[in-house]
Amino acid sequence: MLLYLKALHIIFVVTWFAGLFYIVRIFIYHVESMDRPEPEKSILVKEYMRNAKRLWLGITWPSAVLTLIFGGSLLGYQYGTNIPLWLGIKLGFVAGLYIYQWLCHGIYRQLQKGIVKYSSQQLRVWNEVATIFLFSIVFLVILRSAMSMVWGLVGLAIFIIILMSAIGIYKKVRLKKP
Repeated sequence: MLLYLKALHIIFVVTWFAGLFYIVRIFIYHVESMDRPEPEKSILVKEYMRNAKRLWLGITWPSAVLTLIFGGSLLGYQYGTNIPLWLGIKLGFVAGLYIYQWLCHGIYRQLQKGIVKYSSQQLRVWNEVATIFLFSIVFLVILRSAMSMVWGLVGLAIFIIILMSAIGIYKKVRLKKP
C-alpha cells in the first residue's frame, strides 16, 4: 500500500508542478500579447485565456488536490503523528507552495477578466518561485540530515542568486534585440 501511495503522490506532484510552471508562462505570453496590434492581440488573448483555463482548472488544481490527498494519506500511513524535523520543514515549504498557487489563482482570475497588474518581467521572476520551492522540497526529502539541510540552504541561497542574475541577464539580452 505504501508504494502505491508514494507512486500516486509523486505522479500528482509532477503534474502539479508542470501546471504551476506552465501557467505563469501563459500569463507572460498573455501580458505580452496585450502590446500586439489588432486583430493579433484579440486572437492571442482569447487563446491564452482558453489555454490558461484548461490548464488551471483541468490539470493544475486537480493535481494539487490529489497531491494533498495522497501526500496526506502517505503522511498518516508512514508517520502518524510522529513527524521528523525534515518532514515538518518540507510541509512548511509545501504550505508555501499552496500559497503560491493561490496567488497564481488571483493572477489567473485577473487576466481572465482582462485586468493586467504585472509586467512580463515581474511574471518571469514570479515563475521562478515554483522552481525555488521544487529545489527546496526535493533536497529536503533526499538529504534529510541537519548538516545536509544547512548546506542545502546555502546552496539554495546561491541558486536563488544565480537564478535572479540569469533573469536580469535575459532581460538585458532581450531588450537589445530589435
